[in-house]
Amino acid sequence: MKASFEDIQSKKKDQSFLAYSFSTKQFKFKWHYHPEYELTLITRGSGKRFVGDSYHDFTSGDLVLIGTNLPHTWVSELTDSRLSSAVVIQFSCNLIESLLDLPEFQSIKKMLSQANRGLHFSTKQSNGLITKISKLTEKSGVEKISFLLMVLSELAEQKTAFLSSAKFEPAIGDKNEKRINTVCEYIQKNSTKKFTLGQIAQLIHLSESAFCKFFKRLTGKTFSDYVNEVRIGHACQMLIETDKPISDVAWKTGFESLTYFNRVFLKKKKMRPKEFRAKHFSG
Repeated sequence: MKASFEDIQSKKKDQSFLAYSFSTKQFKFKWHYHPEYELTLITRGSGKRFVGDSYHDFTSGDLVLIGTNLPHTWVSELTDSRLSSAVVIQFSCNLIESLLDLPEFQSIKKMLSQANRGLHFSTKQSNGLITKISKLTEKSGVEKISFLLMVLSELAEQKTAFLSSAKFEPAIGDKNEKRINTVCEYIQKNSTKKFTLGQIAQLIHLSESAFCKFFKRLTGKTFSDYVNEVRIGHACQMLIETDKPISDVAWKTGFESLTYFNRVFLKKKKMRPKEFRAKHFSG
């Protein structure tokens, strides 16, 4: 998938690195990359997270470290009036490069190297760390840099999981960026509606066969599999937030038959819709 370049350097102005929080109605699909490292903490919202060739659900508390030039995006669902929000910290290796060969910084150096595949941190028992990451946005001057080093040091001691596969090679550039963003944004907004492959292909002026090859090459997924992923995400939310019959959930999320819905749900979630709903309310 081609990604667009984000110019963070021009946003820094008189700052050595960026640390900010923001709120929005929806995290929109924007596949992009930058040479800076990025630490992202989702403070409110849920949806899908794309990092390299990985594709996972995310919820509030999601904490990820993105390496240099690794394409990524978060996509949340626009389902109600609640805002999505995040804390973002973006810094270049040059900021601490002279320190990374010191013995005290070896764990941070290792972590930054591993971040080239994207690292996901477990935050279940790290409330203190989450608070520090949030407070970093309030710091300035020398204290801001020292606070960043403290956060990185604590992160380096946390359990992590790789996101992107070792074989992934970023295809950066903007040749196909607008086309893939157009398609993915349309699917996110209209996944509960009925549409044909031909209608989607026409959005970017391709034949159906050319579109299927294009989509598979850029996303690593078939078009139908991607649409099902998005629809199952909607279904999970409805199963949790409403008491609608499962047949209604299937219909309202774009599936034309209950049998097919149940089969796709089982494949994606490793359990049936009824079990998913029961597990949520029993937990």
